[in-house]
Order: sequence, then C-alpha cells, then structure tokens
Amino acid sequence: MPKRTDIQSILIIGAGPIVIGQACEFDYSGVQACKVLRREGYRVILVNSNPATIMTDPQFADATYIEPLTPGIVERIIERERPDAILPTVGGQTGLNLAMRLFKSGVLERYGVQLIGASPDAIDLAEDRQLFKEAMLKAGLGVPEGETVTTVDGALALARQIGYPVLVRPSFTLGGSGGGVAYDEAQLRDIADRGLRASPVGQVLIEQSVLGWKEYELEVMRDRADNFVVVCSIENLDPMGVHTGDSITVAPAMTLTDRELQRLRDQAKTVMSVVGVETGGSNVQFAVNPADGATIVIEMNPRVSRSSALASKATGFPIAKIAALLAVGYTLDEIPNDITKVTPASFEPSLDYVVVKIPRWAFEKFPGVDPTLGPQMKSVGEVMAIGTTFNEAFQKAMRGLEIGAVGFGMKRAKSQEPRAGQSPGEGSWLSALGSPSPERIFAAADALRAGMHPDELAAASGYDPWFAEQLGAIIAIERELAGHTLASLPAVLLREAKQNGFADAQIALLLRPDERQKTEDQSFSSAEPGLPPSPPAARPGEMDVRARRKALGITPVYHRIDTCAAEFEAHTPYMYSTYASADEAAVTDKPKVMILGGGPNRIGQGIEFDYCCVHACLALRDLGYETIMVNCNPETVSTDYDTSDRLYFEPLTLEDVLNIWERESGEATDERPKTNEDISSPVFRPSSFVPVLVQFGGQTPLNLAKGLAAYGVPIWGTSQDAIDLAEDRGRFGALLRSLEIEQPESGMAADLPAAREIAARIGYPVLVRPSYVLGGRAMAIAYDDDGLAQYLHEAARISEGQPVLIDRYLEDAFEVDVDAVGDGQRVVIGGIMEHVEEAGVHSGDSAMVMPPYKVSAYHLAIIRDETIRIGMALGVRGLMNVQYAIKDDEVYVLEVNPRSSRTVPFIAKATGVPLARIAAQVAAGKTLAELGLLAEPALDGFFVKEAVLPFEKFPGAAVFLSPEMRSTGEVMGHASSFGHAFAKAEMGANQKIPTAGGALLTVNDFDKGAISRIARDLVRLGFSLYATRGTAAWLAQLGLPVDAVNKVSEGGSTTADLIAAGKVQLVISTPLGARAYQDGQALRSAAIRHGVMLVTTLTGAAATVSAIRALKAKELKVRSLQEHHARRAIVER
Repeated sequence: MPKRTDIQSILIIGAGPIVIGQACEFDYSGVQACKVLRREGYRVILVNSNPATIMTDPQFADATYIEPLTPGIVERIIERERPDAILPTVGGQTGLNLAMRLFKSGVLERYGVQLIGASPDAIDLAEDRQLFKEAMLKAGLGVPEGETVTTVDGALALARQIGYPVLVRPSFTLGGSGGGVAYDEAQLRDIADRGLRASPVGQVLIEQSVLGWKEYELEVMRDRADNFVVVCSIENLDPMGVHTGDSITVAPAMTLTDRELQRLRDQAKTVMSVVGVETGGSNVQFAVNPADGATIVIEMNPRVSRSSALASKATGFPIAKIAALLAVGYTLDEIPNDITKVTPASFEPSLDYVVVKIPRWAFEKFPGVDPTLGPQMKSVGEVMAIGTTFNEAFQKAMRGLEIGAVGFGMKRAKSQEPRAGQSPGEGSWLSALGSPSPERIFAAADALRAGMHPDELAAASGYDPWFAEQLGAIIAIERELAGHTLASLPAVLLREAKQNGFADAQIALLLRPDERQKTEDQSFSSAEPGLPPSPPAARPGEMDVRARRKALGITPVYHRIDTCAAEFEAHTPYMYSTYASADEAAVTDKPKVMILGGGPNRIGQGIEFDYCCVHACLALRDLGYETIMVNCNPETVSTDYDTSDRLYFEPLTLEDVLNIWERESGEATDERPKTNEDISSPVFRPSSFVPVLVQFGGQTPLNLAKGLAAYGVPIWGTSQDAIDLAEDRGRFGALLRSLEIEQPESGMAADLPAAREIAARIGYPVLVRPSYVLGGRAMAIAYDDDGLAQYLHEAARISEGQPVLIDRYLEDAFEVDVDAVGDGQRVVIGGIMEHVEEAGVHSGDSAMVMPPYKVSAYHLAIIRDETIRIGMALGVRGLMNVQYAIKDDEVYVLEVNPRSSRTVPFIAKATGVPLARIAAQVAAGKTLAELGLLAEPALDGFFVKEAVLPFEKFPGAAVFLSPEMRSTGEVMGHASSFGHAFAKAEMGANQKIPTAGGALLTVNDFDKGAISRIARDLVRLGFSLYATRGTAAWLAQLGLPVDAVNKVSEGGSTTADLIAAGKVQLVISTPLGARAYQDGQALRSAAIRHGVMLVTTLTGAAATVSAIRALKAKELKVRSLQEHHARRAIVER
C-alpha cells in the first residue's frame, strides 16, 4: 500500500527520563522514527522531557519540545502545533499511557488527532490484564490461572483460591513496576498495595505461579495486509520468575526444536491478530513447562519494547524504523532491507551466530536493598555480545559488563579456587543457585569448579540442561589451561580457548607460573612504556598472553551482521569478532578515526555519553573521516548501524579495542608462525596509525587510554598525560597549587593510619574520594574515625590500589559546574550551572540551573578565569568539566574531568551550541576560531536540570542524597522565570508539585533557622503545616500555625499515618543522627509509596516554594527549541 497522504504532521511522544525498566532503547527507537518519517516528507513534532537524548536534538524533528510528559502540557503542544496524528508506540510505556489518557479524556477528538501505530482498542486489549486474558482464552491459547483485582482484599481472596505462591502483575506499568511474587498473605498485602498504586488504572493481575518454567519471547511485526514476521526469538537463561530485563537472554532461542519454535510462531501470530496490532512491532512472551512442553502466553506489548532494541541490534532489522513506516501505511513487502539491499522487510531474519545479553545492576549504590531478582525489573543497563557460539558470545558479554569480570565467573582480583570446605551438594551451594540474583551466574561457575555435574547445576538453578552443559565445557577448558605455563601452552588449546570466548586476561589468570627464565615473548609487556613487567615466577600478564597468541597466528577475524544467515551479501559494515577463518571486515584505506563508546548504562555513566559519541561520529563524518564506533550497548543510538561508517559490536576492553585498532590500522603481510617455535617478538606492524577518541564515552574509554597510549595508539584530543594528571588526585593538587588556585585542604592516603593523620590535620568532617571512578563511586562524608575506616576500605577496594584523596568537607557551601571546550590555544566556556542542593550531594543527583541565579558576578568572574587557566595548563583539546564550591566568599576547585560530562547535552539544548560536535572537530585539528566559538553562549530564560531517582524500585533503600550518585536519569524544564522552569523540571521527574494542601516539615536542629522562612511562605501560599514535635515547637514560637505529629518511633498517630490518610501533599525532611535517620527513612518511604512530593534539602525546599508560587501566579507555557533559539538569535542581532 502507498503511504498515507491524509496526514502531513505527526507528533511523536518520547519516553521521558531514563528509569529502571525504560532506558535509552527508546531514544534509539525515537531517533529511528523521527529520521524515517522526516525522510518520507512528514512534519515531525517531538515531545520529550529528557535533554540527554539524541532525539531531543533540534536536527531530528521539525519542532522539538523538551517539556513534562503530562496530559496538560501535551495538550498545549497539540493546540499550538495541530498535528494530524500521534505516534505513541516508540516512547515505551510512558508514551503509550500518555496517548491513552489523551484519547480517553477527549483531547484527541477535540483537536482531530488520530492515533497511529496502534489503535486505542488494541492498546486497551493488550495492556488491560483481564481483557487480554479473556481474549487469549477465547482464541484457544493457554494463560496462567488468575484474575484482575482492584483491592488488596480482592487479591487475598483470589490467592486463597489459587494457592501460594502467586504472581502480582500491575496493568499499564513499565519494567514490571509494582510487581512481585508473594509466598504468603503478609507478602501479598505489601506487594498488592504497591502494585495497585503503581498501576495508572488501579488494577493488578493475581495469577498462578509458573516459577521454574522456561521463558521465551518473540519480537514480531504485522502489517495491514496481514504480513507477519518473527524478527527474532529470544530465550531467557533464567527460568520464569525473573523479569526478562533482569535475565541473561540468548538469541536465537537455543533449546527449541523447529516444531516447538513453529508452535510459538503460530501462537504469536494469533496473539497479534486477536489484539489487532496491524501497523507495527510487538513483543510476545511465553512460558513453557520443561516437563511436558505445555505453553502459555504471559503477555504482549503493542509497541516497540525494551527487547526490540536488542532484537534490532541482534539481527540488523530496524524494528522501530519499520514500525514507523507501517504506521503511515506501508506494508512489510514494500520496505527494503537496508543491509542486504535486495530483500524486503517481509523476509524474516535468520541468524547464523549467537547473541547474548547480560544485565548490569547497581545494588552497591543502595545498601540494605534485597538483591533478589523477581518480576519487577531492577537492572540499570545491559551489555550485548555476538559470537559464532553461545560460549564465545557469553564470555564476551561477561567481560563487557565492566564489573571486574574477565569471563565466566572470573574477576581479576578474585581467586578462582573453589570455596574452602564446600562440596557441590551442600545447602549453601543449592541456596545460591536456587535464588535468582546477580551472583547466581558466579555461583554456577564456583559450583562447576568444585565438581558439580552440569545436570546437577541445571536442577539446582533452573537453567536448561543444554546451557548447563555449555557452562561446564567452559570450566573444562579452564582446567586444561590451568595445567600449562605460557611457554608450554599448545597452540591448539589456545585457539580452542579463544573460540570459546576466553579473554587474554582470563587465560593469564589461569596459567601456571613459569619458574624458568622468562622468554622474550613474556617480557613483551615490559618493553612497552607504562606497562609493568611481570615479576619472576609470577603468572603471565594479559599482554604476555597477547604477544604469544599473536605470534602463533591466533588473531580474530570479523564477521558482518547480514540478517539473512549469509544468504545475501551485507552492505552495511556492522561487525563482531570471532576466531574463525574468513574475514569480512573489508578494511578501507580512507582517513579514519575510532570512537570508543561508554559500554553498558549504569548509574554515573548513562545516555549523556552516548549522546556525545553520536555527535562525534556525525561531526567527523562531515569532515570527511570514516568513523568507526566501538561499543557493546544494544540500547544506544551509537550502536545503530547507520550512525557511524563502521560499527564493531565488541566489549570495551584493552584486548578487544586493540584487536580492532590493529585490524583497522592495517597489517604487514609477512607469514606469521603457526607453531610454538619462533615467537620472539610481536609481528604486528601497522601500515597506518588510526587515531582513537576516548573523551566522549565517559570514564570507560578514559580508563583504557593509558594502555592504548602505551601500545602506541594515537589518542586524539587531550593528551594521555593531561588525562592522568587530572585523574590523579595528588598530581592535580600540585597543579592547582602552582596556579595559585584554591582547593579544599587534602591529602593522599594509601592506608588507614595515613588517612587518620590527614583527617586529624584538616579536621572532620572529611570527604573520601577514590581516583579513576565514575558517578562518585564510594565517595562519602566521614564525621569521625569509625566512619573514615568504613569508607576508606570501600574506596581503596574500588580504586584498585590507587591512593585515596581525603578532602576537607565544605559544609554549607554551594556548588557550581562548568563545561568548557579548548583547542590548545584558547578555552571557551560552554555553560555555568549552579547546583540547587548544597555541597555534599553528587552533581548528578542535584538539580542545576542555568544561568546561576544566586552566584555573584564577583564569584562568576573568578570561576571563568580559573576555568580558562586550568584548561590552558592541561592543554585541553576538547571537552572539560570543572566543579567548584563557594564557601565564606572563597571559590574552591573540587575536581576537573578532561572529557565529556553528563551536562554537555543539557547545555547544548539550553544554548543551542552543540558542544560535543565542536569538541570532536577540535580533536580533529580545527580551532575554535575556525568553528566560530569565541565566547560563552548567551542564554534566554532559565533552564533547570533535575535528577530522577529510583528509590521506588528499591523498597527499603536508604532514601537520601550523598556524594555518591544514585540517579538513573534526568529531565529539563525551561521558562522565562526560575520558578516555572523548576516546576517543569519537577513535573518531568514525575513529582506532583502541590499548589495547596498539607506540608509536613521535619528538620534537624541545624536547619531550624532556615526552615522558618520556608514555613512562613507555605502558610502564605495557603498550606496547612504539620511538623514533628521539635520542628513544631520551633515554628510555634514564631507564631506559625502548625499541628504536631508523632515520629514513627514514637508510636500512635505518626507521620507515615498522616501521609497514608492523604492529608499531606509535600514532605520536607532533613534528619540528622541514627534515630532521626530511622524515623526519616520510614517517613520518606511512605512519601514515595503514596506519591507525595519529597524534598530532602532546604535549598531544594526553597526552590520548590518558588515553583509553587510561580504555578499559582501564572500558567505554564510551551515553546519548541527551534522557536526559542530562533527568537534568541533575532534578539542578539
């Protein structure tokens, strides 16, 4: 069918901030939809609240609105733009739910807007648990026994009928939010209550447990002509009971027979037909009983799903792009395959390789949280790897996680010996294997090493016996390797190990030390500057193994993702490594540059760095370079096959990056030895030296820079020495002293006595800062010797032997962030951001405002001067971020990061100046003068960035802000006044800013003076005040009307009861001390559970009052970025 001509403009709803369960895969899908619809001639209007995304760059839509994703705000956009249609299916659950609210409230009908991609009936049928169940039963498909309920009592009654355990599944939620497995009535009361609150429609499904069954999902597409394709089959390694986003998954499904796969395919087609999805992609999930093969349908998503990004990257089949084309009238047989150029999209992909996805969690950020995995997703990111076998892909994925693992169950700092005194059959083993957690896969490795048979592993863990057998084969190769030294290692065994995904570092850990004199190849690493030699009789190092492997001619080749199992030629250079014979890399001799991505998303390093990598690719391509992207994150735009000229889907380790660099640099054609003889030196001689960019992907590529530079790899941009100088706390302190720039008193400590000596000299409290970390990992404030001992132990472990910086903590200071770009000749400031929260809160967790609205011109002048001087002293060529603190009229430098920062996209959206693009061009040799950036960009209005925290996903988590980052994403609000901008940012972060009602105040003694003005303003704005007894007595002395309420520890009618009763719409809580902390924790948990706005700092409370005042004075307005920057340009002229 031809595309629709009855619509000319389409509104695309984005997914909002990155949250657990809905991450940057929807930036990827949104970008694909925007690009293809504009290419087809449609006017695209985009609304999203997340400034860190590529999709919110003005170049991807005709009108880009970075606004809160609420019905009221989107209605204002519809009123201004008058779109003909809304495409809600590429914005995750957020986009789908918002579109349905607009539909059911009559907004779409009022403005004549159509829903495309999925009809309202199809969305309702798929998302309403009861309707979906009834439809499946009517179609003759199996579903778990159960019903939907709308009350806790209803859930309890149904559970008594079904029997425990039961699964709780809220309707219309993302990532399994609010769901769980209840084993008894007490658990069900808690989970059902949480699930009912999480569901936008107040509905949860209570169904029979199918724990232990095998789980599969099919990514499928269907069009109006009833063409149907299975894009990809995916199998969970973990049995049912673990959210698919938290399970290790494998594509294609490994343990299904052709007959079984066809049965699932037929059922998936029936599901699509019954639900009525005929213009897009969907995800259908199944459970299969391993005992008898019985199959039931679990659920389906009538939209592009989280797994769609994985399936797209696994197959090269761009699901979101094709779904957008189907939504505007095309059929699958009319859409060409970009990779083969000859097959249509109705031609089902076929894989002749294996893809493995492993999630990454961040439980270390939330002490006290139960790490048990269940139906509610808890992971913050994922890594994907491709290989010719499961073992190869699995081990590559393990080392790509960046958790210190070099392979299956192996970490660099951990002995690989079985746990002493344990045998495979003991209860502790069975408990570790039977309980789903991030450590289960490591327990499986330990059990196999201790002698557990793969069949026993399968029985204990629920893994399919086939997977258990593959894992056992990896351990068998481990044992063979452990019987050799590097010198005695046979080439055949080394090649087998590489074909099974073993890393050089992993092999080095397994080999026996060689007591004989080291051979020349073993001392290869010693010859490279910056790489320490292996001591006598020590295990060989990673570089020693690399040298021997290369000398034996064992090097990787690169295969292409071709979607059709090599039946048709692949025209897109989208590649993965393997140890086989044929090489499909087809390296060119064009001028080229490698860009290293950020790896898996995690707290502290997220989508912002992918944004920078994508801009680097686009900018360098425009300069005529062939761009080579290396990354292992399937969620990202950077790993889309058309973002760079060449894409290597590989782990970001030194070994894997060097392998790619050598392949792209070209190699001498002399014959390499194939035996253990004549291996005295490495044989690689590059014909060209491909430069590498490390400053755009966050801390991950920066940590590789030293090893790459030591190997002779050219690092573009800021020099490796400058990077090291900024990261090394001691060297950096010396630089600041030489520049006569103030920094907090500090010292470097390698052990606890030294740390205590420093603390005694500078005085408590002190800030403990590890080197070479991201997201403030293990940063903490110590108030005494005991706290210092606790935090130093963790910091030293994270720093892997590096000394730890002990800083004087600047209490009551406020912080400022600066992003700048330098070209070696000048440094230009891109933006200055004031933190809303006081010092002590990680910059990633603090709200920020541009321009600074409380910093004096005097202090801003100092900050500008010092930023420029630091940048020039470091010789920064590219991006730089500097963090300052202002206390007692003094400006202090806290740290400098000579790389892209989390705030670069935010500044770009606020100023209209693409800092990342400019920095990439500078790295390639352009000057800032040539690029026209000679002065700090001007601003029009206020821009507020707010963090989004995941506490609701982690019941029991300590709800407080600290120097260690805990947020998963961010939003932006912009307006002509600070109050309105802050209000928009809070709304975008899903905070309900009240304009009336009750405010509950409980602050520590140090904050009582400052709370007075806030309380008085709240009364003037019409709020009723409640406070705990100490705070209430203080406010009463000031003549303010306030009702005292008990803390949770005092019993009776407490603060938590007041919140549950709906009498409180705003909570301001700043506890201090152990008892106050416990009371505060209960209070804050209640606020989160009941959706009450929670503020934990007084500066945040003051900003909230400004927002309330602004909302009461004047309604919010909306304006696209294109219009905003066009008006600013006119004013400047």
